[in-house]
Amino acid sequence: MMIDEVIISRAIAEEFLREFCDFLDVDVAIAGGGPAGLTAGYYLARAKKKVVLFERKLSVGGGMWGGGMMFNKIVVQDEGKEILDEFGICSRKYQDGYFVADSVEAVSTLCSAAVKAGLRIFNSVFVEDVVVREDRVGGLVVNWSAAEIAKLHVDPMSMRAKSVVDATGHDCAVTRIVERKFGKGLNTATGKIVGEGPMSADAGERTIVENTGEVAPGLYVAGMAANAVCGGPRMGPIFGGMLLSGKKVAKIIGGG
Repeated sequence: MMIDEVIISRAIAEEFLREFCDFLDVDVAIAGGGPAGLTAGYYLARAKKKVVLFERKLSVGGGMWGGGMMFNKIVVQDEGKEILDEFGICSRKYQDGYFVADSVEAVSTLCSAAVKAGLRIFNSVFVEDVVVREDRVGGLVVNWSAAEIAKLHVDPMSMRAKSVVDATGHDCAVTRIVERKFGKGLNTATGKIVGEGPMSADAGERTIVENTGEVAPGLYVAGMAANAVCGGPRMGPIFGGMLLSGKKVAKIIGGG
């Protein structure tokens, strides 16, 4: 059989557009493909929710890829290891309460498991705005990251979701849009984005789970975005809290 270049192009374009159109109306839309976003997507999809994830970079994984200072190892505590074990991610006990895992295996396994569970990921797409219906965040306005980088004047497209998860990390990008445009206070101590505190691994791992939840009608925060919005500290290259936060937000929304 002779390989036809046009058939290759047609297959890519038609299949992409078919899936993109199918996921313009979903149960849950997740912004950010780091460990919290991927974990949330996995549990939600496993619970038979229709879930889409938008990642502004070409690759998913967020800060987990680089481990600590590009040493591609990550640390999790006992609770985080339980999630690694559930996904079949190998880890080694370093000392009591500390387990080390390979960051590349962790990201690739999380991503694969989430996609196989039914999560649909669109990479190189960023959230430009939110859709508000009846005083509730009810969708996202998205555009190509390349258009943003090139500063092209390209109108975005919109999609609808019953719930939106901001898992964009330190930037808490979706919540910043809502704070600026929604016109109502956030569910935080100040009614606004409090801001991320300085490094404290112990407090950060605890508060990232505590702060995970709904911060505006229809908008939930998970992962580092939860601490950035609610004022918790950063925790560095320990990722148990990120995984637990993703699992918690999925449970709150109805994913197990």
